[in-house]
Amino acid sequence: MSIVKFKTLATCVVALAASTSAMHAVAADPLRVGVLIPGSKSDKGWMESGYDGLVAAQKELGPKLKTQMIENINYADMEQALTNLASKNQLVIGVGGQTQASVLKIARRFPNVKFAIVGGNKGQDMPPNVAGYDVKQAEIAYVAGAAAAMLSKNGAVSYVGGMEIPSIVNAGKEFGNGARSINPKIKYFESYTGDFDNVSKAKEATLAAISQGADVHYHILNLGLRGMEQAANEKHTHVIGSYTDRCGTDPLYIAYSITGVGYQVQYAIDQMAAGTWQPGYKAFGLAMGPKASGMVVCKPTPEMSTKIKQIEEDIESGKIKVSEG
Repeated sequence: MSIVKFKTLATCVVALAASTSAMHAVAADPLRVGVLIPGSKSDKGWMESGYDGLVAAQKELGPKLKTQMIENINYADMEQALTNLASKNQLVIGVGGQTQASVLKIARRFPNVKFAIVGGNKGQDMPPNVAGYDVKQAEIAYVAGAAAAMLSKNGAVSYVGGMEIPSIVNAGKEFGNGARSINPKIKYFESYTGDFDNVSKAKEATLAAISQGADVHYHILNLGLRGMEQAANEKHTHVIGSYTDRCGTDPLYIAYSITGVGYQVQYAIDQMAAGTWQPGYKAFGLAMGPKASGMVVCKPTPEMSTKIKQIEEDIESGKIKVSEG
């Protein structure tokens, strides 16, 4: 009887050791994250900011993170790309509101995979495995408009957006409102190319605004930004960049609006790694701090810095009301 007990105990010890070893093996498995970047990761805009966030997360987590990225995907191929990512990863991130419809559809087919949409909109029903992060572009566009008006020597500014969808149009509207808050008589030119990546159309739109006096330009473009740069360089005007502070790297740029696309990519990964990931809509914007949203003027006067800070505080408090999205 005692011998049987000893054997049983020994078997349990061996089984426990094997179980502990297996648990350590599971714990050592890296977090698998797939990222869909519809445009180019080197567009100096939204997509590059998203890619920078992925790189930062990889640097932070090292071997604990294994990533897969798909870039330059058109709308017709998004569902296939997301299916590919969902079949191999624990978390899938769509970088851009244009991924939302496809993410919501594919997420229902993969209930055990978590999904995050950087640029997600409020109001759409999200499955319990989807998080939507709202960058609040209209907020910082208002601040960018105010900065543009302060920086303009001609009293004329312009905005070029890509697709004419609500979030992009709202940003353009608030850029104009911000500019008029500084100079009620400012000339404001707003246009849309219908394509975030069309270089020639962006250049044409910028040149048209320059011909009417605009000397500071803002945008929500991806590769189309190249066209705005070409026009501004040719006519010796200036650009307010988006998403990342690169002051000092190019004299064409006199300010940058920070829209933390990369910050949100890293946020989703960090939350997943920590086991604190949550589904549903989450607003970022100015309330989440300077990494999420903020305005950087490359060579500001003290008065300009004070005014911009006050505008940001007034938006946060609700004293200045801006459009959603």
